[in-house]
Amino acid sequence: MSTEALTKQAIELLSRLITIPRTSRNEAEASSLLKSFMEQECKLPTQADGCNLWSVAPNYDPNRPTLLLNAHIDTVKPVDAWSRNPFCPVLEDGKLYGLGSNDDGASLVSLLQVFRVLREQQLPFNLIYLVSAEEEVSGKNGIEHVLPMLPHIDIALVGEPTGMQPAIAEKGLMVLDVTAHGKAGHAARNEGDNAIYRAIKDIQWFQTYRWEKESELLGPVKMSVTIINAGTQHNVVPDKCTFTVDVRSNELYTNQKLYEQICQHVESDVQARSFRLNSSSIELTHPLVQRIIQLGGKPFGSPTLSDQALMPFPSLKMGPGQSSRSHTADEYIEVKEIEEAIDFYLKVL
Repeated sequence: MSTEALTKQAIELLSRLITIPRTSRNEAEASSLLKSFMEQECKLPTQADGCNLWSVAPNYDPNRPTLLLNAHIDTVKPVDAWSRNPFCPVLEDGKLYGLGSNDDGASLVSLLQVFRVLREQQLPFNLIYLVSAEEEVSGKNGIEHVLPMLPHIDIALVGEPTGMQPAIAEKGLMVLDVTAHGKAGHAARNEGDNAIYRAIKDIQWFQTYRWEKESELLGPVKMSVTIINAGTQHNVVPDKCTFTVDVRSNELYTNQKLYEQICQHVESDVQARSFRLNSSSIELTHPLVQRIIQLGGKPFGSPTLSDQALMPFPSLKMGPGQSSRSHTADEYIEVKEIEEAIDFYLKVL
C-alpha cells in the first residue's frame, strides 16, 4: 500500500474516532472501535485490558530487542471557545478539525499504519503497537497498568505532536498542595495571625527561587503557583490559606529530592500528590536517536508531560502535529503532516 493510500485510510479512521467522545476514563467506545478496525480491516491480532489495546508483531523472539510504538487514545475535555462542533470531523483546506485530531489522534493512526507495514517485514527487533488510556490525567489504569502485561521492552517511540522532531528529554510533573496556618480574629481589631500574609512569604519563595542545576535540554526546574484559597468572610482574619504549586522537574532532580528541599525552605505544610511523574530522557548516542539525526531530525527537550514519565526504559517522543495546538479550541491536524509522519517513521525504522 502506498503512503498516499495509508494516509487516506488513516484520515478516515481518525475522522471516525473524532465522532466519539473519549475523554480520559471514558475511552471504552473509542477503544472498541479501534479494536474492531485493527482486527477486521488490518487483520491484526489484538489484546486488550480495560481501554488499553495492543498488538505484537508475529515471529516474536525474546532474544531480540523490542521496540514499542505507543500513542494515547484519550483527549482532554473541549474548551468553551470552540467555534465548531469538536466531535464533528471537518476536512477543510487540507486540515482535519476535531477534538483529539492533533493530540493524539494523528500519532495514533500514523503509528498504526507504520506497524501494519513493518509487521510484514523481517526486522532485527520485535515490534509492539500499544494504544494507551488515561494519558491526559496520568491515570492508574493507563500505561502504568498495562506495561507489566507486555513482553520486555527495550526502547519506546512515543507518538506525540512534536512536528516530527525527536524530543529526547521531557520535564516531569509534581503537584503540591500547600497550607499556611494562622489564627482567626476580628478584622476590625488588632487580633489574629493572618494566614494569607504567612502564605505570601512562601509564595514569593516559589516565585523567585532558582534551582542550582539547569539542564542543557530542559533548562531549570520551573515552579508556578496556580491556585490560591483563603478566608470565609470579609471581617474575619483567615486562619488558613491553601495554594497549589505546579512543579516541572528536569532530569537532574527527582521529584522526591525537589520535595525534600522545598520542605526545608518554606514554613507552610507541603503535601505532594505524587512523586511518580519524573523527568525522562534518552542518551543522544542511542541508535534510534542517531538514526533520526541521520535523516535530518533535530533533538530537543520538551516542557510537556507524556506517558514517557511512566516508562522504566529508554524512550523518545516524536509525532505529527504541533504541541501548541493541543488542548486548544478548533484543534486540527494537516493531512500532509500525517502523510509525512508515516513516511518518516518508515524511513527511521
